[in-house]
Amino acid sequence: MTDLSEPTKDPFLSQLGERVKSLRARRGISRKALATLADVSERHVANVETGVGNASIQFLRQLAQVLNCSLAEMTGDQTASSPEWLMIRGILHSRTDAELKQARVALSELFETPTSEAARRRRIALIGLRGAGKSSIGRMLAASWALPFVELSREIEILAGCSIPEIHSLYGANAYRRYEYRALEDVIRRLPTAIVATPGGIVSDPATFNLLLSHCYTVWLKASPEEHMARVLAQGDKRPMQGNREAMEDLKNILASREEFYSKADLAMDTSEMAQEAAFLSLSEQLREKVLT
Repeated sequence: MTDLSEPTKDPFLSQLGERVKSLRARRGISRKALATLADVSERHVANVETGVGNASIQFLRQLAQVLNCSLAEMTGDQTASSPEWLMIRGILHSRTDAELKQARVALSELFETPTSEAARRRRIALIGLRGAGKSSIGRMLAASWALPFVELSREIEILAGCSIPEIHSLYGANAYRRYEYRALEDVIRRLPTAIVATPGGIVSDPATFNLLLSHCYTVWLKASPEEHMARVLAQGDKRPMQGNREAMEDLKNILASREEFYSKADLAMDTSEMAQEAAFLSLSEQLREKVLT
């Protein structure tokens, strides 16, 4: 028997809501923070994420169907801004992930300063969520191999002349992403060999993440959500839990939304239930066969 108290959701609006949730999680911000930054009501964001949506979106979709174009093309997305963009999209449409990776690598080689595979492997970048051990294990690797250690978050702060929270509050998320890209560019230019610990959200910006993949041998240090949270709290940082009773659920959503990006790394290592020294020794052994040779 059909439950008349629950209206049937439109599949398109449900998918739109899922994409909004995924994008929000990938960037590591709560629904409340998103509503505040966008200057909209939290209830409106919740409606969109649960598939209730805005009728105007449905209206645009109907127009797009009649005009035989995508919503992106109608709303002026960059990838619909010229005939060349549209033809490139046509070539890439329905390709597998493996084929898209081939295309990305080929485009990087065509338009960016070429980096040999040997040079790329001499610069190791650690990616993953906070609490995975990027900074601590990274420092141990750098000390063991007599290499420079770089905390990219610190490089961003030096470049901006203020702390990361201040960058966000004074200039916004887009400015932070620009500083992040420029800081990574500078590290790549200055240091042919290094161990680099990256911010957890570096995968949120395609240009920055592509720069990282092209010029560094990347290692995804991962752990269970519970262990991520426990390690951050053990470091004395109570911010993940303050005023957020759904902190663990948010953390799981962030991890799930970024997992496909983190998995682009050259090497992945799970540090769950591993002591710091054991994780360092294990990673060092794995890297010794792959890089710096």
